[in-house]
Amino acid sequence: MLIGMSQERLGDLLGLTFQQVQKYEKGVNRIGAGRLFEIARILGVPIDFFYDGVAAPTEGAAESAPVMEFVSSGEGLQLSLAFMKIKDPKVRKRVLDLVKSLANEEEASA
Repeated sequence: MLIGMSQERLGDLLGLTFQQVQKYEKGVNRIGAGRLFEIARILGVPIDFFYDGVAAPTEGAAESAPVMEFVSSGEGLQLSLAFMKIKDPKVRKRVLDLVKSLANEEEASA
């Protein structure tokens, strides 16, 4: 969902059915190391993306945890996808400024 790829499309790229991808996602079937590497390559993520909270902490890990939590939430995903659709850099900057302003107001009132 984060990158807008369907299970069917991922299955096509892996040479599998979308049902097999669903079984991987739900944990019904195990994923071998080679297959996991291929999925990571297709999705453009590092292998440790699939081991959230399991991998040894790395530099910057503390800062990235809240970001991953946000992007994984329903609202975070919707906001990220909508923001990526805005092509005009000036409009993107104005949206960012608006969000920062709202966050600052929220912080000041707390």
